[in-house]
Amino acid sequence: MTASPSAIPMSRHSNGSRPRLRFQQKPGLVAYLTCGDPDLATTREIILAAAAAGADVIELGVPFSDPVADGPVIQRASERALNNGTSLADVLQLAGDVRQNSEVGLVIFSYLNPVLRMGLERFCEAAAASGIDGVLLTDMTVEEADEYRRCMKVHSLAPIFLAAPTSTDQRLKRIAQACGGFVYAISRTGVTGTQKQLASDARGLVDRIRKYTNLPIAVGFGISNRQQFAEAGKFADAAVVGSAIVETIEQNPKGAAKAVAELIRSLKAGNGRSTPGA
Repeated sequence: MTASPSAIPMSRHSNGSRPRLRFQQKPGLVAYLTCGDPDLATTREIILAAAAAGADVIELGVPFSDPVADGPVIQRASERALNNGTSLADVLQLAGDVRQNSEVGLVIFSYLNPVLRMGLERFCEAAAASGIDGVLLTDMTVEEADEYRRCMKVHSLAPIFLAAPTSTDQRLKRIAQACGGFVYAISRTGVTGTQKQLASDARGLVDRIRKYTNLPIAVGFGISNRQQFAEAGKFADAAVVGSAIVETIEQNPKGAAKAVAELIRSLKAGNGRSTPGA
């Protein structure tokens, strides 16, 4: 039985740091999945299996009806989850259940609209009570985030923003200084999806961001195999793997947890160097 969010014990440090949003080895692994695909019970199994296999942080994707920044793989997953009736409230309840069983870092990954429908204050309160560590709203711009950041700070949640290769240095500085936990560097422009190789300007973007923050930097969009994961680890603190995980779930709905765990172990094979992240 899932506990109510208010019953979830908190383990953040009293100074407001987020000890769970850390990468003990380099590269760390941030795993994205769409909650409710194929169903919430299976999502819970996948999260726990991914954590046991070595994922440092799990991004809990909230299904949305118009996922414009996502490629076809995540769009299909979102559609399946919505057909199952999965809501933001369900994702928060799932997080609370997971938190009773794991200390893996948990990040809500959503578009802004579901959060606004719930209400910003109510959302932040429920997220903190459920053991969430951070939040990434894909269409929340740093220029319009003052109230959002205030609410996140009140509830000791880490706001995570996307930094793109097309951003000016001035904007990267603003993004980096607004982030908590880690900075999410988009390795290329466009929608999500697996790629044959890591974008050539990913390293340059990470180097630009490092001028403005000591936070860990995670590179995402397109990382899907061991070679790309290892390459990202040469210049970033972590790699975000999303579409490859969601596609693995799509192809193995009845054995999704085991298949995702195998994928994560294969990505991390040969990357066991104990190099603490920033």
